[in-house]
Amino acid sequence: MKPPTPALSAEKLAESYRYCEHVAKTQAKNFYYSFLTLPPERKAAMCAIYAFMRYSDDVSDEAAANQSKEEEMRQWRAALDKAFVGDYGDSLILPAFHDTIKKYHIPDRYFHELIDGTEMDLTITRYETFDDLHLYCYRVASIVGFVCIHVWGFDEANGKALEYAEACGLAFQLTNILRDVKEDIERDRVYLPQEDLRKFGVTEERLRSGAVDENLRALIKFEADRAKEFYRQANLLLPLVSPAGRATLRIMIQIYRGILTSIERNNYNVYEKRARVSTPRKLGIVAGAWLQSKIGER
Repeated sequence: MKPPTPALSAEKLAESYRYCEHVAKTQAKNFYYSFLTLPPERKAAMCAIYAFMRYSDDVSDEAAANQSKEEEMRQWRAALDKAFVGDYGDSLILPAFHDTIKKYHIPDRYFHELIDGTEMDLTITRYETFDDLHLYCYRVASIVGFVCIHVWGFDEANGKALEYAEACGLAFQLTNILRDVKEDIERDRVYLPQEDLRKFGVTEERLRSGAVDENLRALIKFEADRAKEFYRQANLLLPLVSPAGRATLRIMIQIYRGILTSIERNNYNVYEKRARVSTPRKLGIVAGAWLQSKIGER
């Protein structure tokens, strides 16, 4: 019989939360800004969730010299299952992560779906249709939206919150895909649907060359317009999220929508310079969302 898992001390749990905050603060370039408006407990929870997701993504990107990425992912999934029953091994992330999912009643299956998404990157480098890409975006981004609204609190009455959270994740992931076209093709990855490349007469050779012509601009605009529709739906989520999390969601939407706006301002040239939102602009978005939340509370 397996010996019982020793109880986690308050000191070890606090250490885990501190480590997760460090990970989020140093690596969550866009997300961490949005955490700043959250109450301390929810901010700590979001850092724990982010640290788990960051590590899952890192495992799919890098493997130890003596292990395959597939084996690393199998081990991480096994560690996740053990964490659900309170066995954290020597992980600095899993104690805070598990405490968070228990505290906010987040379904375990979300995290297996997230790992399913990161595992897709191990075997799939092309997507034939948008429906194929949709599944990937759902797993790696929409699931994140579902997790977030559980931490923030949301209105479950009409069942629309999850629908709009799914759209929000799709909007963010499509924005990432457009921003990273150059970097992805250098890694022999093309997330833009193959059917869309053919529709606009854009070859993979053209993507590799970095030569921007009207066909490529039209393709990027087409995908950007698709993302904008998902942003429209994402905005409908705002009133369904509890006031404690509304400013955070607003910040996330504005920062990611700002990246898409940068792509539009660059005339859909995603090669000349990387689309981004400047740090002063991000801080302005945070301040504006915080002020709006305070005005709304009166």
